[in-house]
Amino acid sequence: MQGFHQMIGHESVIQHLQNAIESGKVSHAYIIHGEEGSGKKTLAAAFAKTLQCEEGSKASCNHCISCMQADSNNHPDILWVTHEKASIGVDDIRNQVNGDIQIKPYSSRHKIYIIDSADKLTEAAQNALLKTMEEPPEYAVIMLLVNNINRLLPTILSRAVMLNLRPIDKQLIKEFLMSQHHVPDYMARIAADFSGGNVGKAIKYASSEEFEKTKDDVLHILKYLDEMEIYEIISGLKTFANKSTIDDYLDLILLWYRDILMLKATNDLNLLLYKEEYQFIKKQANFRSYDEIENIINAVDKAKLRLRANVNFDITIELMLLTIKENSNG
Repeated sequence: MQGFHQMIGHESVIQHLQNAIESGKVSHAYIIHGEEGSGKKTLAAAFAKTLQCEEGSKASCNHCISCMQADSNNHPDILWVTHEKASIGVDDIRNQVNGDIQIKPYSSRHKIYIIDSADKLTEAAQNALLKTMEEPPEYAVIMLLVNNINRLLPTILSRAVMLNLRPIDKQLIKEFLMSQHHVPDYMARIAADFSGGNVGKAIKYASSEEFEKTKDDVLHILKYLDEMEIYEIISGLKTFANKSTIDDYLDLILLWYRDILMLKATNDLNLLLYKEEYQFIKKQANFRSYDEIENIINAVDKAKLRLRANVNFDITIELMLLTIKENSNG
């Protein structure tokens, strides 16, 4: 059973949606923006279910026919837009949204369309969707779930209510992992710490036997990176990272350099994620300048964006590692 009551964090966004339901001022279009694993789909499903609930309250009742249909992904008036290709094309929008939206709801007050990965909409698909967003039927609600807001046209952005999902408090995530996923205390703490406030990542880390190994592999390179030749680093990283797992490795690399920056700025061991590697982090914080550390963090962020945009894997990783090496004056 999915509903607002089961979500952790995102209180202000949930409050906004519940106020809209209670006051009868639900928008025709919402953009839910957050990184992969931040809870966009869970939030959209909870909002759709609550909006369609027969009791008409700001929380779903969980026992009416509508709520049961929503829980079984079988609700005739909650429609998830699907696509076969890498992008969401104009035909997908015409067939699943524009061609269907004029048909009145089957059994509810609203007809809700949820477009996951809406940043994959082609420009033509966005323009087709825009026509519907400009003059939607009274009962229609369209939700766009996006990781990268910059891929949406300004005209789309201006037609929708923007809801940004922020990182969730680590303690809340730890308690959630222990109570809902029965993760042991120690593992829950580590997964929450390394999740960056992202519940999806925390669940993945906590349930993955590979996570500790991934962390150890990354640490081996990061601790001795300044003494290694660039070709050794590249071959080392490629030994255990591939296109499907590289994002996790890059996240761990980012957290390492954020620790270095944090220690340089505060000299407070308690603020570090990699507390057990304090000596290595202190050594790197001492000989790197603030500018150099920020250049490295920017290079890793840029590599993540390039890989999402399908830029060549090898070139992206090599450019990132070259920047890391160049920004070491040790």
